[in-house]
Amino acid sequence: MMNIKAEMDRINRHLMANGYKLTTQREIILRVLLENEVDHLSAEGVYMLVKQQFSEIGLATVYRTLELLAELHIVEKMNFGDGVARYDLRDEDHAHMHHHLICSECGSLKEIKEDWLFELEQRLEREYGFKVTDHRLDFTGTYKDCCSVDCKKDRKAVS
Repeated sequence: MMNIKAEMDRINRHLMANGYKLTTQREIILRVLLENEVDHLSAEGVYMLVKQQFSEIGLATVYRTLELLAELHIVEKMNFGDGVARYDLRDEDHAHMHHHLICSECGSLKEIKEDWLFELEQRLEREYGFKVTDHRLDFTGTYKDCCSVDCKKDRKAVS
């Protein structure tokens, strides 16, 4: 389980090191991201959750904050094939972004924290003189026990 206070402290140090303050709005947005880390929220999803705690915040503030956090590599802006930009927190324990398994039938998403590409990175540097500074890997497919298209339709009806 993630220690939200420790993560907030780490992110605050990162912001300060780059000349930014942890404003009330940024803190609330970061808390929403930390509390909902596994959900890979869109800007609109973050906004809806932030509005519950801080009704004065605007959607533009959420977008600006998420873009700043992405520029500072605190979050990763990504698209899982559904046309929606989503935000995923970067893990300080790993040099690179974690990987994802994305079910093309039901949209289920699972994270892989282990870096499976370390040996490939070493080979790229050795053989091509190319030093990898970051990477991201998403696998799209279908789970053996996927609830299939019917599940996907039901999920859309509920949301």
